[in-house]
Amino acid sequence: MALQDYRLLIITVVSILLLIILITSKLRFHPLLALLLTAIFVGFSAGLDIGKIVDSIEKGAGSTLGETGVTIALGAMLGKILSDTGASDKIASTILSNASYKQLPWLMALAAFIIGIPMFFEVGLIMLLPLIFTIAKKLEDQHDFKGSTYVAIGVPVIAALATMHGMVPPHPGPLISINQFKANIGITMIYGIICAIPTIIIAGPLYGKFITPRLSVKPNQDLLTQYATPEKSTDERPVSSFLAFSTILVPVVMMLLHAIAGIFFEEQTLQYKTFEFLGSPIIAMFIGVLYALITLGYLRHSDTKKLRDSLGASLKPIAGIMLIIAGGGAFGQVLEDSGVGTAIVHLADNFSLSAILMGWIVAALLSISTGSATVGIVGATNLLYPLLQADPSINKELLTVAIGSGSLFFNYVNHGGFWLVKESFGMSMGETFKTITIVQSIVGLCGLIMTLLLNYVINLF
Repeated sequence: MALQDYRLLIITVVSILLLIILITSKLRFHPLLALLLTAIFVGFSAGLDIGKIVDSIEKGAGSTLGETGVTIALGAMLGKILSDTGASDKIASTILSNASYKQLPWLMALAAFIIGIPMFFEVGLIMLLPLIFTIAKKLEDQHDFKGSTYVAIGVPVIAALATMHGMVPPHPGPLISINQFKANIGITMIYGIICAIPTIIIAGPLYGKFITPRLSVKPNQDLLTQYATPEKSTDERPVSSFLAFSTILVPVVMMLLHAIAGIFFEEQTLQYKTFEFLGSPIIAMFIGVLYALITLGYLRHSDTKKLRDSLGASLKPIAGIMLIIAGGGAFGQVLEDSGVGTAIVHLADNFSLSAILMGWIVAALLSISTGSATVGIVGATNLLYPLLQADPSINKELLTVAIGSGSLFFNYVNHGGFWLVKESFGMSMGETFKTITIVQSIVGLCGLIMTLLLNYVINLF
């Protein structure tokens, strides 16, 4: 490593510390402002021309948001349609019908696994709270249950939603890495699901069974009354199970077909180009939203004005996430243009750390310190990108999953999800730590182990 490499690495470390201080100190900077200020600091410290700093910020923010912003917006719209029409509730109810109380945690994990494919963690949890509380209350009333039924039912849901949010596209976190690494989204989805299944089992039903007898959590009575006794739907034609499941699976199947097409068709053929077009994240999600609009909206004679207003309302909660993504892209572009990536390549060569392990560690540290899994993913993606350019043998799809799992590790007080779980379930700080913090730490570690194992198996062949 040259002296310039050490200088750039020191600048990088200082910039990350600055980012952490700006977000977590009493200054309480918004992550977007913190990322932009840190990007400017890196540019000046590394000696970039003033005009180059501005160009890097505009290029990084624009390209990152352009690649993922529309997909995120479409995903939010799809989730809103599913929620408002009762399709999500139908999916969960179908999975849970005729289940014994011992099967309920496993089936709730399955319901959250399916519902979590297109939905953000927070959205999925809020949507499933009525079902969680209703089932938990019935379980509490009908059985001599040791511990908290709300923990028994809630932990598998938290584990499944968190795992899908960080490790499986079309969630924005994995999409950021997929677009930057030019990874195959279908293969990434397959690897992500393979890694997610054992992760959800361990962090969900199994850990839930361990922690449930040790907690006596019960939500606030007003909240419990509201959620556990929902109003009956006035719709005389409820959504069918087939329609509900097909709506949520349309974009997923299209992305998977794109991956499968690469096995059977040459890239230059019309067949492959067709599947490539239809399986691209934007087109797949766009068609999924159109399918949901037609089948769950227009064909069921829904009020079109309310439907349009609902879709507009779905974009408001994700505006902040999209801006953070843009700021992260700006920060990453300045790092890249400063030559930090080359210095990291040299550092990796010295320590002989695998790209998967390094990506997981960087994402975890950034997520823990800043309270944002998105910042962790964006930072790790941009820092690891030069390694991919220097070593084409690195598995881009598994690296994407590893970075996503690292961003989930140790969700604590500076994460919004921590407070959502705490307030929703009426938990103390200690009870919240024993649930979402430990659950997501298990998810992060299991995700790392699974990606390393899968990478080992793939390399054998």
